[in-house]
Amino acid sequence: MQKIGDIQKMHTTLEEGNATYQLPIGNEMVAMNELVGQEISLTFNGTISCSNCGVATKKSYSQGYCFPCCRDLARCDLCIMKPETCHHHLGTCREPLWGLDNCFAPHIIYLANSSGIKVGITRKGNIPSRWIDQGAIAALPILEVDTRLKSGQLEMALKDFVADKTNWRKMLKNEVEEADLVAMKNQLLPKVSTLMMDLDAVELDNEVIKINYPVVEYPGKITSLNFDKTPEISGILRGIKGQYLLLDTGVLNIRKFSSYNITLTY
Repeated sequence: MQKIGDIQKMHTTLEEGNATYQLPIGNEMVAMNELVGQEISLTFNGTISCSNCGVATKKSYSQGYCFPCCRDLARCDLCIMKPETCHHHLGTCREPLWGLDNCFAPHIIYLANSSGIKVGITRKGNIPSRWIDQGAIAALPILEVDTRLKSGQLEMALKDFVADKTNWRKMLKNEVEEADLVAMKNQLLPKVSTLMMDLDAVELDNEVIKINYPVVEYPGKITSLNFDKTPEISGILRGIKGQYLLLDTGVLNIRKFSSYNITLTY
């Protein structure tokens, strides 16, 4: 069977602790969990269309946009990666209404175990997809605030005591040890208690979310696959973790190639 169209990052859900994946391709959704264990082929057809305006672009910026949209859209601004730099209150947001809808909404500060314990933030509505996208095997929401800026300020404070990044190679190899997220939370929150009060942060219950991934075999060695260098990528799909397809020929970061026109054969 073949599916042809522009792809976007895989949609994820958590069902009874198991991560499920669907790949948007054109106007269709492909249930990727069902393809684990099968031979698949993905061929880049040579065109990239901006996921915002649809114009053809030779290069994808900010995971799926043309350069003008990357320059003009608030979702592509630096403050999305560094929320503590939010400048909406200064009147300089690229899209003030978009900012009101997306940045002035409940945000969660969490601990996750992806390649070890890390701290992160996400909009409340992105749970649990955010953790699946990062390949976390467990996550614990610890605080809730009412704006993205406040979540970034708390994350910055917590980064002094815990990592904020994932070692993606360890994550993909599943070289991850079990960790006590509740114990880490209990160590961390007293260190930022004053900031929590200043920002009206609400402490959340100790509900650890465990996540299992559809993987039959993790790679022993990481070989990154890239449509720009190898337009035709094929192999047996050994599993899916984060936004990566784990093939017996290497690993493919689907999110990196958002807006690429692909032929998927399976």
